[in-house]
Amino acid sequence: MDTKDMKRELLSGRCIPVRGNDIDTDRIIPARYMKVVSFSGLGEFAFYDERFTSDGNLKSHSFNQDKFKGASILLVNKNFGCGSSREHAPQALHRFGITAVIGESFAEIFEGNCGAMGIPVLTVSSEVIDKLMSETEKHPELKMQIDIKSKNINFRDIDYTLNIPDSSRSSLLEGTWDSTASLIALKDSIISMAAALPYISRFSK
Repeated sequence: MDTKDMKRELLSGRCIPVRGNDIDTDRIIPARYMKVVSFSGLGEFAFYDERFTSDGNLKSHSFNQDKFKGASILLVNKNFGCGSSREHAPQALHRFGITAVIGESFAEIFEGNCGAMGIPVLTVSSEVIDKLMSETEKHPELKMQIDIKSKNINFRDIDYTLNIPDSSRSSLLEGTWDSTASLIALKDSIISMAAALPYISRFSK
């Protein structure tokens, strides 16, 4: 895949809020649902214990509410994604339909795992996230525009400044967030370089 097809500059979508600080990866996806050979079906288990009782009845959680159905931008509070460093957590969110996460702060490993999947993890102040959550709860039908290049959010015709590490921003804008795809795109150069290295070319013979 060409890296130009993976560039992330402008995103648009409806929002879904999940309130609460220190929401860890076990709450995002319980460990018992990680015994899989692929990530493809993890979306149905996102926030499973937060969404369902032990006998399978629905709880009052935003991921269960019809008004947020199809929303793709997740709004969270402080230290989201803390706990164990399971890649399944961002995978479950991604398979549920989340394409970007905006919050006050994030666990470092969770942020890195999202970045490796091309999911922008963006931070704003506590005042801004509280306003975005409140407005989303009142107007779930409205879309948000995210401009990663200019580090700007537009919601209800109001602009907010977002924060993102320069390295993450560059990889999203350049489409180089997927290291495997980047290597495949450079396949010919890698083969050529390997052939020129005596300790590799001689070994292959």
